[in-house]
Amino acid sequence: MPAQTFTISQLAKEFDLTTRAIRFYEDMGLLTPERAGLQRIYSARDRARLTLTLRAKRLGLSLTEAKDILDMYDSPRDTVPQLERFLSILGAHRAQLEGQLAELQANIAEVRAHEKKGQTALARAQKAETAGKPKAKPPRPARTTA
Repeated sequence: MPAQTFTISQLAKEFDLTTRAIRFYEDMGLLTPERAGLQRIYSARDRARLTLTLRAKRLGLSLTEAKDILDMYDSPRDTVPQLERFLSILGAHRAQLEGQLAELQANIAEVRAHEKKGQTALARAQKAETAGKPKAKPPRPARTTA
């Protein structure tokens, strides 16, 4: 039974990517298609690596980090070093995200404080504006000239 293969167009359509993006992943060493003349022929392994690459991107990992993780599984199976490297990459990424989250939370708190000050100033200005206005005068009767 022949192994399933894919063209670059099929993968691009399936994953909603451009063929240029797939070629870039190939240049990065994430994918290694066979060649038939000028045509690229991607294997089920390439498809799985593309799936995992996109999942790593969604997690916020760099393509280099994704490649490091994927390449671990191509090496002889020594699961302790693989898992240690995997956990090291994830731990560093989590720490980076937590730092960004702390910065965002500080920024949100600052924005809220400025909003509160602005609302207080607006309420004072509106109150002063209303207090300073003279009461409306009744309209004058229309003049008639005869």
